[in-house]
Amino acid sequence: MHLFFPLASSILYVVAALFLKQSASRGVDIWRTAFVCNAMTALLFLCLWPLGGKPVVIELLWQPLLVALLFIVAQLMTFLALKTGDVSVATPVMGSKVVLVAVFTTLLGAGTVPLALWAAALLSTLGIASLNGKGETRHANVLRTVWLSLAAVSAYALFDVLVMSWAPNWGTGRFLPLVMLASGLLSFGFLPLARKGKASRAWRDQRPLFFGAVFMSLQALILVSSMAIYGDATAINVIYSTRGLWSVLAVWWLGHLFGNTERSQGGGVFRSRLFGAACLCASVALVFV
Repeated sequence: MHLFFPLASSILYVVAALFLKQSASRGVDIWRTAFVCNAMTALLFLCLWPLGGKPVVIELLWQPLLVALLFIVAQLMTFLALKTGDVSVATPVMGSKVVLVAVFTTLLGAGTVPLALWAAALLSTLGIASLNGKGETRHANVLRTVWLSLAAVSAYALFDVLVMSWAPNWGTGRFLPLVMLASGLLSFGFLPLARKGKASRAWRDQRPLFFGAVFMSLQALILVSSMAIYGDATAINVIYSTRGLWSVLAVWWLGHLFGNTERSQGGGVFRSRLFGAACLCASVALVFV
């Protein structure tokens, strides 16, 4: 039943991505976006503190600090990918985190990965390749978007494995709030880099940013908490990778509500990405089996 948590996170992530893409199109820079999202996430994760945990050991504070740095890097790469390219390209590529989590889990000795989960991870990779088919239209920033997304998921994958490894020793009510509090405090360093101008004053331009931050932090709370409590990072991330499916459907059916124009790329792109979505659904079936 815990796999329904990453499924909910995958849907919330797509909503957040659409809002943040709209925010970027209105001139809000990634530094302001990162600060608002990380501050919102830090506040939301404080609600986990009552869950308790072991007393904080000063000598081990480097662990939540390292994980916080990974989270910040992953967030920045994600926002850059969304600003550079399409939601229906960046989001499916990030599904490759399934493979990276499986690899990091094995290399770092955080747990064993059953053969069925390896098969699901490889099937997810095939789905990602199809979801990123360009069809009849070549997007000028596809390659850059792919590399930025891969950089983001590499940091996210290592983040997930370290949370799964270290959170049990701290307790869910201590490790995760400390990680997000550290990321929020470190994000104050982004404020001097944020551009001054119309985007920083007009509520119309800022509104998608705040909505995106709320949904992004909420999905992070659900996803990261489920990994910290249940472990099973590879299975959780296979389910979470269905955000690629939701991103394709949302962009083609609801994207116009967010001012998104990806639908104009044509039916060839849509069909290719739907095939990839089918592969992702098959990988989900493997996890449940």
